[in-house]
Amino acid sequence: MRSPSERPRTGVSTEAELWLRANPPAGRITIDDQNAELVRAAVREGWEPSMAAARAEFAVRENVLEINGVECLEVTPASGVIGRGTVLYFFGGGHTVGSPEEDIVISAPLAALAGVRVIAPRYPLAPEHPYPAAVSCAEMVYRALLDDTDPAQLVVAGESAGGNLALALFQRARSARLSMPAGFVLLSPWADMGFTGDSHITNRDPFLAMTDNVLLEMAARYRGEAPIDDPLISPIHADFTGLPPTLITTGTRDLLLSDAVRLDAAMRIDGVDVTLRVWEGMWHVFEFYREVPEARASMAEIANFVADQFASSAI
Repeated sequence: MRSPSERPRTGVSTEAELWLRANPPAGRITIDDQNAELVRAAVREGWEPSMAAARAEFAVRENVLEINGVECLEVTPASGVIGRGTVLYFFGGGHTVGSPEEDIVISAPLAALAGVRVIAPRYPLAPEHPYPAAVSCAEMVYRALLDDTDPAQLVVAGESAGGNLALALFQRARSARLSMPAGFVLLSPWADMGFTGDSHITNRDPFLAMTDNVLLEMAARYRGEAPIDDPLISPIHADFTGLPPTLITTGTRDLLLSDAVRLDAAMRIDGVDVTLRVWEGMWHVFEFYREVPEARASMAEIANFVADQFASSAI
């Protein structure tokens, strides 16, 4: 029997409660062709302290390289010791903001804890580059990685809109009969751009406490003329047959909790080995906030999942 100190918490950590009290709901974000770069710069500036903290904690190595014509950020352990695996990682930001640099908060602990190389493409953003620009970019990088990487030593991951992109890539790769990676990791994935899930009614998310209208604007600018129920736009409508083992993380306050729960159900119906991890009291992509113990614990679990997929494929 585990000692009391090893037993899982039944509630939210003290640190998370303090964070929730100190952080009011996020404000409205409006982005268009005229202000896109200004909004992105402001968002990135807001994440600078978290980015600096992640780099200080893990001291990873960062290298900008080009893969099949796409600029990518390569993140590796500072020790220089890299395992056999590579994680193809897609950043989030509603398909309109974000960058590989901002998501160093996720890619740095992932690289260090799992001992892997993380490749984060700088995929094109809307409104300047609507669908299918980002999906095509993702496929180009994936194809190039398959040329020099054993697919059994490759995992695809993404958070929020990056999770959406990861699932669109899966569909593209399956249609093209490309080799599948060893697994997928989806952090608070954005799977339904129609926002039909129950968690949009019971919204208690301190990070995405903006109205659905804001996210609908982002979705509209991203999808362009594509139907909102196109599986490549809203993967909740996809057939997941053939999807490798998948880990989904979310929280009980996540605005996109319903996306994760419905994805889990759909994947199980299609025979996928899927694990849904719902964290008590946590919000959208809470893994960004390493001052919260739940964030550190979730990243450790994600790193273990990635390492397990590589180890399983070697048997």
